[in-house]
Amino acid sequence: MTTLRADCSNCFGLCCVALPFAASADFAVNKEAGTPCANLRTDFGCGIHERLRDSGFPGCTVYDCFGAGQQVSQVTFGGTSWRDAPETARQMFDVFPVVRQLHELLWYVEEALTLNAAREVHEDLRRQRDVVTDLTRLAPDALEKLDVAAHRQEVNVLLLRASELVRAQVKGRKKDRRGADLMGARLRNADLRGAGLRGAYLIAADLTGADLRLADFIGADLRDADLSGADLTGCIFLTQPQLNAARGDAATRLPDGLTRPVHWS
Repeated sequence: MTTLRADCSNCFGLCCVALPFAASADFAVNKEAGTPCANLRTDFGCGIHERLRDSGFPGCTVYDCFGAGQQVSQVTFGGTSWRDAPETARQMFDVFPVVRQLHELLWYVEEALTLNAAREVHEDLRRQRDVVTDLTRLAPDALEKLDVAAHRQEVNVLLLRASELVRAQVKGRKKDRRGADLMGARLRNADLRGAGLRGAYLIAADLTGADLRLADFIGADLRDADLSGADLTGCIFLTQPQLNAARGDAATRLPDGLTRPVHWS
């Protein structure tokens, strides 16, 4: 999934320009969409990348474009930046979040294809992967008009089935907390094996020592959730940005493919 990993060296700083942010605990200042961040250098690098958290920009450290930045910069717009061709800027900034959504969808599909328990939907997932990949290669005009939600729904049916098959490995009744409001919930040492946590709001939840093996985390909000000592072994559809937004420690057990955030204690 290397093409679905951000390569900032081949991007025109699109996340630093196209996206807006508001002064908050995540960002030190306000910035409108389409306005370059004051920290963006002329080479499209970030002038404070190594000290984002200390400078009041922790929100930047939890963002991931899933490779959409280099795709839009080098493929969709052929390697010509918005600085060199200002007339393309608005469209480039509009297309970027569209491709980002497609790449995130591809990330989940690729993960589902590694899950042996979900073999019965692998053929259909491969077909959808080809469809979505072709969409990422559309011209800018076509990407602007794309109904991403419709394509996401088709793929989501398969991802849901893959989730059911994987979580079925956990015997007994599994907790279904899909979309649940669990902000600040006290879930210390909770048995959440195979739980459905899709879209759950786990902001600042205490998940210390929780058993989260084989749980489904797609779309779950883990900002400031405490995963210290939690077991995330084999959990599915958890992304690096979600981990980066949470808190944890050296005792937190992570699934394959994800790395321990440097700011964790």
